[in-house]
Amino acid sequence: MYTAADRNDVSRIARISSGVFLAVLVAACGVAEDPGQVEAKPVAEIPAADLVLRGGAIYTVNPQQPWAEALAVDKGRIVFVGGNEDVTDYIDSGTRVLDLDGRMVMPGMQDAHVHPISGGVEALSCDLNAASTLDEYITIVQACAAANPGESWVQGGGWSMSVFGPGALASKELLDAVVPDRPVYLSSADGHTAWVNSRALEIAGITADTLDPADGRIDREANGEPVGSLQEGATYLVSRHLPPLTPEGRMDGLRYAIKMLNGYGITALQSANVGEADLAAYAQLQAQGELTIRAVTAQWWERDRGLEQVAEMVDRRARYTGGKLNAGSVKIMQDGVMENYTAAMLEPYLLEGSPSGIPMIEPEALKTIVSALDAEDFQVHFHAIGDAAIRQSLDAVAQARADNGAEGGRHHISHLQLINAADIPRFAELGVAANFQPLWAYPDAYITDLTLPYIGAERGKWLYPINSTLQSGAVVAFGSDWSVSTANPFTQMGVAVTRADPSGQVSGQLNPEQAITLAQAIEAFTLGSAWVNGLELETGSIEVGKYADLAVLDRNLFKINIQELSETQVVLTLLEGVAVYDALMNGKP
Repeated sequence: MYTAADRNDVSRIARISSGVFLAVLVAACGVAEDPGQVEAKPVAEIPAADLVLRGGAIYTVNPQQPWAEALAVDKGRIVFVGGNEDVTDYIDSGTRVLDLDGRMVMPGMQDAHVHPISGGVEALSCDLNAASTLDEYITIVQACAAANPGESWVQGGGWSMSVFGPGALASKELLDAVVPDRPVYLSSADGHTAWVNSRALEIAGITADTLDPADGRIDREANGEPVGSLQEGATYLVSRHLPPLTPEGRMDGLRYAIKMLNGYGITALQSANVGEADLAAYAQLQAQGELTIRAVTAQWWERDRGLEQVAEMVDRRARYTGGKLNAGSVKIMQDGVMENYTAAMLEPYLLEGSPSGIPMIEPEALKTIVSALDAEDFQVHFHAIGDAAIRQSLDAVAQARADNGAEGGRHHISHLQLINAADIPRFAELGVAANFQPLWAYPDAYITDLTLPYIGAERGKWLYPINSTLQSGAVVAFGSDWSVSTANPFTQMGVAVTRADPSGQVSGQLNPEQAITLAQAIEAFTLGSAWVNGLELETGSIEVGKYADLAVLDRNLFKINIQELSETQVVLTLLEGVAVYDALMNGKP
């Protein structure tokens, strides 16, 4: 994988006196670094481009040339970025020319933490994401059961923990009333809790006498009887009994997700949890020419197994990496979430019994695992929400650096809800990217009702410290965690810039001093996430020599009220110059 210094080696565009822009490809081709030594190519010898976009507001995310009016694409790569007059040299009778009519163009965005297959499968099953009340949930579950009488289980998810109040104690009796005869399994929107009925508990053998697993909790009544909600590792007690997902179902879910992401202008992703069957689905889509997105996949670290997994992961990486697919990342979940008090904290929650969360892997064991993965040139993609889990993750990377050297890895920590201020500088020091999910950084019910009362105001000042982390010099990347929350990057950018509810329904801001600029938010979704994905030399900005992975928008983000960001529509998404989403050109770039 590329090192952090690689970005400085990227060749820049040289302005030649004839008015032609030439790419000086230094590292790759060994051409002289001084643009003045490059002989200007006569205009007559400029090859015609396959595609020209002109008459637009092209935001390049390249500080050397932030804006342009036109660009040209040939054989999937950008060959010109500049003015409307100069781009005419790249046009002949075979060139497709799109007049942008002032529309904004930006680099294709990259979602650095997303769950395409599970999210797609959930959207195609009993999907609760669009509902917001308990009555709506029950109505949808009843309808799903009635519409699928032949299914042995009723499965789905997307319910909000805040609907059930502190602790998210979802009652089995509510489900029993509408589906008494079949097991029901519904994941919460964040994926850390399961809501099940009595039949599901019966199949799993869960009773008042069942012990909690080390990495989870069975919520109980005062008499010990299971409530119907299962936290973290306790979800596996039931989920292991679910009918296996078919290859066709997995492929359908992935197709759904990719189509949706392309429609949001997203041209690359990091899939935050994959197994062998998931990798096979990505590979099959690629073989069929349907993988219209660059996909880095994070293989799931099974915390009940040991280092024997490393060799297995090396084998899968070798078998599945190629083309637009990269299996070179590994996902380690180090804690849970604050709303159910399983996020690992340096100081206890303000609750009876003073719980401090669940470190999913013992910290010294985590150091050994991360060092072993780093030695094999894997990227480690951590899930860490509480300040203790974040510190443990950083400590593990520090150990890997000491054992293996300071280069490589591109390790990153996702979620980062509460970072201890002393740990913020360590991201840049260790070369660890901060992978935030910015949509969560406003005072919704998850924050005001389920988090702040149990951590206190002082710790609450450090919730989602995006600006402080960025100012420390760390690489900041953005991801959606879809289907936990929307995959719409413009809605997420709006929260990053305002720290307020994008819908305007909730008043106030969350730690407004942690707001960032629009330009910084765009960079986090482009070059920042491209760095995490090891793609910043090929994508992430609009520069000569890079792939034409582009998004055309219906408005200029820099000329609208910031509250309107979430209304932005993508009208065209190009991957290597080919339309993968098209509401503008009728699929004919």
